[in-house]
Amino acid sequence: MIEDIDVKHAKRHAAIMQIVGEEGTSTIAELAERLGVSQESIRRDVRPLTSAEKLVKVHGAVTLPHHFAEAPFEKRMRENAKAKRAIARYAAAKVSDGDSVMFDTGTTTSLVARELLVRKNLTVVTNSSDIARTLATVNGNTVYMAGGKLHGDNGAAFGALAVDFLNSFSVRFSFISIGAIDPVAGAMDYHLEEAQIAHAVLGQGETSYIVSDSSKYKRRGLVQVCGFDGFDGLITNEQPPAGIVEQLAEAETRLEVVAHN
Repeated sequence: MIEDIDVKHAKRHAAIMQIVGEEGTSTIAELAERLGVSQESIRRDVRPLTSAEKLVKVHGAVTLPHHFAEAPFEKRMRENAKAKRAIARYAAAKVSDGDSVMFDTGTTTSLVARELLVRKNLTVVTNSSDIARTLATVNGNTVYMAGGKLHGDNGAAFGALAVDFLNSFSVRFSFISIGAIDPVAGAMDYHLEEAQIAHAVLGQGETSYIVSDSSKYKRRGLVQVCGFDGFDGLITNEQPPAGIVEQLAEAETRLEVVAHN
């Protein structure tokens, strides 16, 4: 009997590690729902994993070591991956063959670009080398990439040259990722140069969207990108807190919540 219990725990430990590895961060409640057990059972399972430093506990959730800080781009791509992919599919569905689209650099915008591989004859403008590589030389697309100072983390271009380049275009759609959404300050980022690029991208789209998963509601960035009237729509995976919903409504900015499994 003890051996059976040990096997059951080992399987659940492995399942927890797999889920957190895919999502980057997962709450105790989410793990309990996914695995069909009580939250107290998950807490008991998590204790030896955190003691062994395989997981880190943070604010009612668990994450991989070092993921609770601003992680490198490749690791951030795995955070809340299912939600981000659902947001990306929904956002990409707005774009038709032949449209012009502008992106800033970000994990969710990179996923939108991947969803656009089924489109043809797009004109794409971006400061992201990842997005440029994804969409260039396929399906008759034309891709313009901003020059400037390259960021080592994500291979994107920043600075005055990049901002000026982006400002010279006018596109049908613009999409940005965001570091945080604050009920007072609006859209925020962690670095001045990233905020400047995001602001420029939003300003060049006939219709502009922020694509952001719900983890950004709980954060506060350092630099404001724009207020709630600075973009046309927020595409996200969960209903935001009441303060953000009220600000969006007051600014007449669309809120589009995407279901995901």
